[in-house]
Amino acid sequence: MPVLLSSFYFFYFAIVGVYIIFMPKVLSMVGYSASDIGIIFAAGPLVRFILPFAFTRGLKLNTRSFNIAIFIILFSSISFYFSIDSFYKLLFSNIGFGIGLSLIIPYIEVISLKTIGKERYGRVRLFGSVGFVLVALVLVKFLSSADIALNYLLVLTFLTAIVAFIIAKKTNSNSEKVQEVDNDISLFLDWKLWVGLTLMQVSFGAFYNFFTIYETDYGISMDMTIYLWSFGVIAEIFMLFFQGRLLRKNLLLILQITTSVTAFRWFLIFLFPQNLTILFFSQTLHALSFALFHSAAISYLYNLYKHKSLAQQFFSGITYGLGGFVGALYAGYVYELFPRYLFLSAAIIALMASWFLYLWSKRADILRASN
Repeated sequence: MPVLLSSFYFFYFAIVGVYIIFMPKVLSMVGYSASDIGIIFAAGPLVRFILPFAFTRGLKLNTRSFNIAIFIILFSSISFYFSIDSFYKLLFSNIGFGIGLSLIIPYIEVISLKTIGKERYGRVRLFGSVGFVLVALVLVKFLSSADIALNYLLVLTFLTAIVAFIIAKKTNSNSEKVQEVDNDISLFLDWKLWVGLTLMQVSFGAFYNFFTIYETDYGISMDMTIYLWSFGVIAEIFMLFFQGRLLRKNLLLILQITTSVTAFRWFLIFLFPQNLTILFFSQTLHALSFALFHSAAISYLYNLYKHKSLAQQFFSGITYGLGGFVGALYAGYVYELFPRYLFLSAAIIALMASWFLYLWSKRADILRASN
């Protein structure tokens, strides 16, 4: 099973690499405006935001819905060929692709934790980062047309679907049991926490959706831009291996620090968009702004709430889903109207995230004192 799971993560995050790094550039190549690209890439995160609420209303993530998700993602990857020249067709293809990605990964995550345990999970998951880097380094050498990127996307989706189907077949139905726990999550009472976590992902809209376009527009070669992406992922891998001791510290303080560091990271890109030394340094901060932030956030929510599985679904749906949706949308319009200030705006949003988490920490201190 570890080999199958490692293969799944490798292919799945290779898809993510094609989707995040190259697809925005592909759409730009075929004539889409920055705002159009922002709207199209906001569709996937929006789906990710909606789905967790469906699970609170009776939808079950079981073998049947998983197999449907596999079909949806395969169909959507094929439909890209026929929708690339039509905004609305491409938007619907992207929505379908987002549904498939959003349903497949949590199902496999449950199987991973059940079959290999949390101790070995990180090392298996790291194959996803390897897949992300390799597809970036390979595809940059061959990306001369939209069809090439779509071919990579289709092949990787097909391989992911095959491995995912085999994993599901090999897993018994016990993985489909749902933990019966009262919902103790109050988004309204804890709004400062959730706003802070979400704003962090909103700030990433500039990076995930427009970093490639932004740097190449400033004269950085496509090859060098991919090296920058890859360098950030290598920093991420390094942090994932060695962050265990840090996660024993004050998790809320780590969240405040990592959001502040992220604001500094975006500010550096704004000030020095053509300085490769500073750009590579800013990418080392991905170890903090993604790897450490993500691990600290899911660990903090795990400790904070009793309904642990729903807390993780909301984290994925609200922060990465709603945050990614708003981030893609805002970044598209800012880059179209004020391209020079895209990463300055991202830095301000990340600072706001840090501020809300600081306000939440004060409330958390009061609650601890009252108990």
